Amino acid sequence: MTEMTDLNDRPELRVGLIGYGVAGAFFHAPLIAATPGLKLSAVVTGDPGRAAEVSSRYGARPVADAAGLWNAGDAGDAVDLVVIASPNRTHVPLAEAALEAGLPVVVDKPLAATAQEARGLAKLARDRGLMLTVFQNRRWDGDFLTIERLVASGELGSVNRLESRFERWRPVPKGGWRETGGAAEVGGLLYDLGSHLVDQALRLLGPVTSVYAESDVRRAGVVSDDDTFIALTHAGGARSHLWMSAVAPRLGPRFRVLGSRAAYVKYGLDVQEDRLRAGLTPDSPGFGDDPQDRWGVLGSDEDGRRVRTEPGAYLEFYRAVVAALREGGAPPVTPEEVVEALTVLEAARRSAAEGATVSL
Repeated sequence: MTEMTDLNDRPELRVGLIGYGVAGAFFHAPLIAATPGLKLSAVVTGDPGRAAEVSSRYGARPVADAAGLWNAGDAGDAVDLVVIASPNRTHVPLAEAALEAGLPVVVDKPLAATAQEARGLAKLARDRGLMLTVFQNRRWDGDFLTIERLVASGELGSVNRLESRFERWRPVPKGGWRETGGAAEVGGLLYDLGSHLVDQALRLLGPVTSVYAESDVRRAGVVSDDDTFIALTHAGGARSHLWMSAVAPRLGPRFRVLGSRAAYVKYGLDVQEDRLRAGLTPDSPGFGDDPQDRWGVLGSDEDGRRVRTEPGAYLEFYRAVVAALREGGAPPVTPEEVVEALTVLEAARRSAAEGATVSL
């Protein structure tokens, strides 16, 4: 097992990234490369073009398979941290293998298909004394950070209802395992976008006592859900209404938060994903800044004003990973938080299948 003292002896922690598709190429690789104290050392990909790109862009070593990260014979090829950005069905076995090899792990969401699987990984990490965390990057969306600021300042008052949407208009399926792979692939919007929405709702409003969901497949040729709604009742009395859809010709507000003193309404997605896809580096000035004409409105219909959106800050996730590894503190997203969210997602899946509210 890699000891913390060994990690603190190194100016940069060597990262092995598994997967260089959308998640690996557009999110993890540029964020890792821009984080002080991390070096993208190796990337697992079987695609020759992607292998050439990671070498030229990051100076990283292409690796044919994941085992090559923890079976590296030469000390110079060893890694200090494994990041898993491969298809969802591989998350659990790869995380298990990395932890068994004595390596701390970051896993892209969802960590697993079930809360039970997540508990097993959490126990393995505890038993091995290793960090396990999940890339819930939407905690660092500028709009969500703004809501947290408005709650902390008291400007919203007590939040009674959170309405949160990830909606898109994609009438023609893109294809790929997320849409056509079925339950075995852990695909569909409930586990994809829903992982973010549920995590944000739990973080903002606390534990959930009941879950109601509606989930449909609207497009021909698609197997996994592409139009889903979840209603959560929180232990404190607040409610969350969460939408995730690929078939919304007109998009609703990204957030509508109704408080006892004011409401906050925000349209449009956080800017960071588009900027990462466009090739901007996440440490560049203004990377997470929301244009002023996209700022949300705080108040009521009679008295509303635009409020500045907090800068989006995805880099904070990996900065917190470095701090956890070097200082031994809590990771940016704890396994216990992930188990809680997966419990809600499982309840939502059951509710949609049975047409009934599920109590937790």
